[in-house]
Amino acid sequence: MRIGKKYIKTKVMKTQIITWVLRLAASVILLQTLYFKFTGAPESVYIFSALGIEPYGRLGSGIAELIFAILILIPKTTWLGALGGIGIMAGAIFSHLFILGIEVKNDGGLLFALALITLLCCLGLLYLNKSKMINLLKTK
Repeated sequence: MRIGKKYIKTKVMKTQIITWVLRLAASVILLQTLYFKFTGAPESVYIFSALGIEPYGRLGSGIAELIFAILILIPKTTWLGALGGIGIMAGAIFSHLFILGIEVKNDGGLLFALALITLLCCLGLLYLNKSKMINLLKTK
């Protein structure tokens, strides 16, 4: 069976589009929460107080999210940002499941849903960039 050049080009374009959609979705979600974390919005202070890590956890996670969002947007470092995003979002999801609850301050579960979406985007990005990670491991 012979695969045509047009098929390969179409498949590559689809992968690139999916990659950029995942990058933008993860980065926008990570970046939009920074305003609340860095300004000390009541919801953010409530969450990190309930976790017992206010204000350092709030500010530290905000800085980490900023760094990971930037790394996700840079094609060469997308995998690294996605890996960090997975860690941050796993922490957020576990916090919701075991301490905060799915719904926080009558948000209808929005923060939990955004954490899940971001986690899924980062997992997708990690999968799409697995060859970069494998090549990095082989060169050492």
